[in-house]
Amino acid sequence: MDGNDPKWIAKRDATIGKPTNSEVNCKGRFVDNDELKYSLRSVERYAPWIHKIFIVTDQQKPKWLDTFHPKIQIVDHTEIMPREILPCFNSVIIEHHIHRIPGLSEHFIFSNDDMFINRPVTPETFFGKDHLPIVRLNYLYVRKYFVWFKQHVLRRRLNSYATTIHNAATLVEKRFGNYYYGRTHHNMDAYLKSNYNLARELFRPEIDATLMHHKREETDIQRNLYSYVALATHCAHRQYVTQKTSFRLRIDKHKLYQQFLKYNPIFFCLNDSQYSNDYDRQCAKEFLSKYFPEKSQFEK
Repeated sequence: MDGNDPKWIAKRDATIGKPTNSEVNCKGRFVDNDELKYSLRSVERYAPWIHKIFIVTDQQKPKWLDTFHPKIQIVDHTEIMPREILPCFNSVIIEHHIHRIPGLSEHFIFSNDDMFINRPVTPETFFGKDHLPIVRLNYLYVRKYFVWFKQHVLRRRLNSYATTIHNAATLVEKRFGNYYYGRTHHNMDAYLKSNYNLARELFRPEIDATLMHHKREETDIQRNLYSYVALATHCAHRQYVTQKTSFRLRIDKHKLYQQFLKYNPIFFCLNDSQYSNDYDRQCAKEFLSKYFPEKSQFEK
């Protein structure tokens, strides 16, 4: 998504309003820092075995992208999402439809444009010997009780992202009796399309009730739902991450760049947000251009 495209900006402003400094509608939610270009460079360098890359966009094609490359396929929102819920500026809702991508394999890897591979990976990094996906979680054993304590004792609200994860975990607990304390590691995740379809059917009324949310809402259900259902039905393997395996780098926290280099993780995410400013974004661009300096085969 190119958040700098005037046509796209006009459509967004008409639908959800101009950006504010809120978590759900801020500049950092939509601005283009060229992350996709560098994410693809990381894929070419460390996962050349990936044979097809679907890029889901809203009537956009990056100017630098070679759309004729045999590995690349642009998928418009209209191809996977019902027209009545468009336009959509809520990634949570878009992610409920990725299993509908035409030609998507049973085994697939999902990534946002701000997610990167940092060391060589193989298919076995994402799927076990039995071909079931590996679900990577942050270890937060007391998460359920922390949510209750924060809401009812401290009288403080969870942020939107944490709330949507809790919504997913609560649905799975009601259905299967298991509350999964860890949230997925906010990086490249492995799925089976059949698991995705199952979860979508099990929770169709709950998901459908959120589909008209053009921007993020606290009643959204995060895609953690699909990983939690896979675990609950014994169709996935749970694996907890450390800073050496998966690193979330907030671009407004400049000290994290040095920590990232220290840990040298397998995966990392470069998060823009309502806390970031244009100087932070320029630093992020400079970091990525130096870290992945060579053009990939996916660029013109």
